Amino acid sequence: MRAITSLFRGSPFIPLQEHMEIVVTCVEKLNDVYLAYAGGDYEAIAKLAEEISELEHEADLTKNEIRNNLPKGIFLAINRGDLLDMLSLQDTIADKAEDVATLLTLKRIEPLPDMAPELKAFVEKNIETVNYTHKILKQLNELIEASFGGKEAELVVQMVERVAFLEHEADILQAKLLKKLFALEDEVSFTTFYLWVNIFKTTASLSNIAEKLANKVRMLLELK
Repeated sequence: MRAITSLFRGSPFIPLQEHMEIVVTCVEKLNDVYLAYAGGDYEAIAKLAEEISELEHEADLTKNEIRNNLPKGIFLAINRGDLLDMLSLQDTIADKAEDVATLLTLKRIEPLPDMAPELKAFVEKNIETVNYTHKILKQLNELIEASFGGKEAELVVQMVERVAFLEHEADILQAKLLKKLFALEDEVSFTTFYLWVNIFKTTASLSNIAEKLANKVRMLLELK
């Protein structure tokens, strides 16, 4: 990563965008984790969990570097607190991706009957929501040039609404998975049941936090 201080001389969003690149790489590896799980390859799951953990640590280090070098007392295109809030949300997404991978290493759990299609779609939908939010963050430099107005702002608003819809679709898939899980509560052990609930909840947090991040960008437009 280039020197953070030099990046702030351009757009204040550039360090944020570089941090998000790491976060997205972290999240996208969850698709490989799912494929390994579906194939019963628990060694691959463990290896991928380690890779995600290393990426999450890299995101943490980058976050701290940005915080430590964020200019004070000079003009920024947005409020310093808003920038830090966005950075924190991004970092939490990486944290949750690490948590999902870790949960799948705790115990060898067999796929629940007829759950595979919804689980695959659920994982993919959460990854899609994070990726789409990443697209919004890529628009921030154009927003500065347009003074947070015009067609660029209208496009971002539409994209934020799209993120909300994707998060809603993820919620629907989560509800279907939970319904199947509760129908089997008498057939699976308590630890397996509890583990699945946590996997679903933690995976869903990816799209939930991504939506909060997208809404944070929309709030920037409303403040201008």
